[in-house]
Parts: sequence; structure tokens; C-alpha cells
Amino acid sequence: MNHVIVFRDEPVLLVGGAVGDNAQLAALLDKAGTVIAADSGGDWLRAVGRLPDLLIGDLDSVSEATRAALPPEQVHRIAEQDSTDFDKAIRSISAPLIVGIGFLGGRVDHLLAAMTVLARYPDRAIVLVGDRDVVAHVPPTLDLPLAPGMRVSLFPMRPVRGVSVGLRWPIDGLTLSPDTRVGTSNLAEGPVSITPQEAGLLVILPVSELALLERALTRADDSWPAL
Repeated sequence: MNHVIVFRDEPVLLVGGAVGDNAQLAALLDKAGTVIAADSGGDWLRAVGRLPDLLIGDLDSVSEATRAALPPEQVHRIAEQDSTDFDKAIRSISAPLIVGIGFLGGRVDHLLAAMTVLARYPDRAIVLVGDRDVVAHVPPTLDLPLAPGMRVSLFPMRPVRGVSVGLRWPIDGLTLSPDTRVGTSNLAEGPVSITPQEAGLLVILPVSELALLERALTRADDSWPAL
């Protein structure tokens, strides 16, 4: 059952424990309002000189030093072990956009689990930031004003059909599926529009397009229903 503990009307920065580029984290912190740590993401924040506004997770990997540095009311332990700390944090936050860092690096199993969480919450606007890529779930229509030649990868987490405009290799008439046909390493020929018929499609862009993807998600006219 979801239990929202954070309500914000502005984007929230969520920091996970797959430690990456400190400079990249610092740049996101510079423009962040609310900063939340998922378990050991709190240690990464403390290492760069910033404590989270809230710490959420099962708290089995964050250090005691970080927990002790926070007032008890800022620490929210969710003890169940049937979901990841990323999932626990997502279902605890209500915000127009969640930007997550510290979920795409490190172990491959953690990365795959994060992709699964994106597919589990198609109604949410979430962008995951890595060293080289940004990833989000595609809403019912996603308009991306990309430059020609920009890499656009589409990865289906379940069978998905749809149409596209502006891709060198359109997806019209195709059924994308993780065990048959995926849409990775496509290219933009200019502004791109992607309109899936079903939820479950992820878009992967170069990290240089983070701000563009954030704007596109927050300007989307519609969203998928919650699963």
C-alpha cells in the first residue's frame, strides 16, 4: 500500500546509493529544492557536504553516522523487503517531477530493478540520471525538440505498439517487446514525437538532454493511469 509522506509542488531530487560523479550530483543539488535520499544515497550526499531533507528506505545500507546526523523526524524506515529502496521512495513522494541520481550506475541488477520501477509507475514523471544517459517512462505523447542526429533509444518493458514522428527508423506498425524487437540506437532527424498505445515504453537519451527531457515530461498533456 502506498503511503505518501512527501508532498511537493516542485520537482524533487532523489539520490540513490550507486555513487557516481560528484560534480554531476553537485550540479543537480544547485537547482534542487527538496532533496531526498534512498537509503545509502544519504551517505553520498553527506560525502559531498549535503544532508538530505528526508531519508527513506529499509535503512539496511546507510551508515549509522548519516542516520545520526539527521533528526529522527527526517528518517523514514520502511521495513518490508519485497521492494527496492527506489520503489519505497517513489511511492512515498508526491511531486510533479522526480529526478533520480544514483540508480543507473554500479551493479547491473540494481539498474534492471530501477527500470522495473519506472515501468511499475507509468503515471509518474520520473527521470533517472546516469553518467552518460537519462531514462524516463514515455507518457501517452512525448514531444522532444531534439537536434538532428541525436541518439534516441526506446526500450519496451512489456509489448508496446505506437507511432513516431522524426525518428530515422519509425516505430509505426511495430510491436516492441523486450524478448523480440527493441528500439535502441535510433536517431532523431529533428524534433521527435512518440505516441505509444500502451504504457511500458522507456526512452533513453544522452545526459546532455536532461533539461529537455524534464521539460517534455512536465509539459505532457496526459499521463497513464496508475497500475
